[in-house]
Amino acid sequence: MFSEKVVKNLSSSSFIRAMFEEGERLRKIHGADKVYDFSIGNPEFEPPLSAREALKKLVLDEKPGQHRYMSNAGYADVREKIAGYINSKTGTNLAGNHIVMTCGAAAALNVALKSILNSGEEVIVFSPYFVEYLFYIENYGGVPVIVPTNPDTFEPDVNVLEKYITPKTKGMIINSPNNPTGVVYSENVLKGISSLLESKQKEFGTQIYVLSDEPYATIVYDGVKVPSILRIFKNAIIVNSFSKSLALPGERIGYIAVNNEINDVETLIDALVFCNRTLGFVNAPALFQKVVAEALDDGVDVNEYKKRRDILYNHLIKLGFKCIKPQGAFYLFPKSLIEDDVEFTKRAMKYNLLLVPGKGFGCPGHVRLSYCIDIKTIENSLPAFEALAKEILG
Repeated sequence: MFSEKVVKNLSSSSFIRAMFEEGERLRKIHGADKVYDFSIGNPEFEPPLSAREALKKLVLDEKPGQHRYMSNAGYADVREKIAGYINSKTGTNLAGNHIVMTCGAAAALNVALKSILNSGEEVIVFSPYFVEYLFYIENYGGVPVIVPTNPDTFEPDVNVLEKYITPKTKGMIINSPNNPTGVVYSENVLKGISSLLESKQKEFGTQIYVLSDEPYATIVYDGVKVPSILRIFKNAIIVNSFSKSLALPGERIGYIAVNNEINDVETLIDALVFCNRTLGFVNAPALFQKVVAEALDDGVDVNEYKKRRDILYNHLIKLGFKCIKPQGAFYLFPKSLIEDDVEFTKRAMKYNLLLVPGKGFGCPGHVRLSYCIDIKTIENSLPAFEALAKEILG
């Protein structure tokens, strides 16, 4: 009756949303202060003042035409501002026409994949990964190719990667700072990948595009720097959003930025604009294009995320959890205290702890905790983690 593929995917769909909805149920039973929901990356913080003031000003502006259609690529002045912002941070030389405004990073990635993929072509995804990547690739007839990362660092291993690149490889998704691990890929690792891709493109006579999903690029800790994908990869396509950096996830506003050195870049840009329209997004929200343009140099207080990271990480390590300390984003990805991570999350629910099994990210044996929540919730959850660890470890 319905799409067989979609119905099949429902059973393997997002553990994240399932846990989030379970949290809603438990809150009704126990009260919000007794449920410790680490399931979804839905920031508790409000947008910075600059974004709110810009929104207020725009809403009250009586200039006609503020809410009409514009170019499917977005407002020209906004695209110019974003190009200038990227250039100031990376030393690149993008122009406004290298930017396409989108309905968030998810839409941006769908638009980019639709623009580059032919049926049967492959897209490399490093595990652990954001699970929706696989569905996005399959949306356009692509084939996801899962490449495991180094289990000790969660960074890609170039020697392992080489075995997975074929003449059908058309793209590679990079997500750094990473969801779910919080790892920032080092410049050496990225340059190694770049050299390998250059070699494989020459060997196969193909083009391989690097799609860099960067919503967490400004959320980093301890002086860590996020290397510029645009400077390292010639065939770089950046997808970004303001969901995390400006705490605007519900507004669905983001962009695509393409490296101006890509061969036939004009055709790629035309394809992106065409797909933005024909996939039904049409254009990014008019009002919030203008809002983000006024707040590019602003952002959430990263120190607040760091406080939450440190409280949770230090407590879990003290209890016997094993976990790589996150360098960015707002997730912890510790090893499960039992082999079956799905069962572990069920046992955690007895203590009203909502965690997401690593199986949902292609990395069983771990669990993900999102710490972009109220700091009191984190502090109140610590005894629950202690009770859970005591039950399992004794």
